[in-house]
Amino acid sequence: MLDSAVAGLLTGLSLIVAIGAQNAFVLRQGLAREHVGVVVAICAVSDLVLIVAGVAGIGTIIRQAGWVIDVVRWLGVAFLTWYGVTSLIKARRTSGLAAAAPEPMSRRSAALRAVALTWLNPHVYLDTVLLVGSIANTHGAEGRWWFAVGASLASLLWFSGLGFGARFFSPLLARPRAWQVLDVLIGLTMLGIAVMLALG
Repeated sequence: MLDSAVAGLLTGLSLIVAIGAQNAFVLRQGLAREHVGVVVAICAVSDLVLIVAGVAGIGTIIRQAGWVIDVVRWLGVAFLTWYGVTSLIKARRTSGLAAAAPEPMSRRSAALRAVALTWLNPHVYLDTVLLVGSIANTHGAEGRWWFAVGASLASLLWFSGLGFGARFFSPLLARPRAWQVLDVLIGLTMLGIAVMLALG
């Protein structure tokens, strides 16, 4: 059981620790110290739901209905393009940037963006549902659920560390210019991911 849980933890970390739209957003909210708990909770709980779905066998259904991934992919391309362009436009307005509160975002807006960046990302279905689900099922009837526990723990640890640990980087981002750079990097990351998704 412990072996399966550790395998799930390591697999989960290897898939989630990467520069992506979701991680960039969690980092930005963490640096701004704004609605961090809500954003972290949405991302972690969403991963938990997807991991359980994959381990329970929904991955098989998605494999047989390829059009679902295509629909999610193009919705993701549209959303990421909009988000990337918005971040680049925001980077031009230096007066509205501050390390303590870069253009305040409502709790509802932050929650909706976290949901969209998670559920409109087709990679989350390929990685979290299909890949994690497939690997978990190699651990047997009981071991697969311990694998799921490890993978879910990896998600919780990563998002919590990224969101709540970001405040330690605040001194480095005390100037408006630093937020401009961050917004440009986030914008380019979003657009890059959108292009990769569009190209398949």
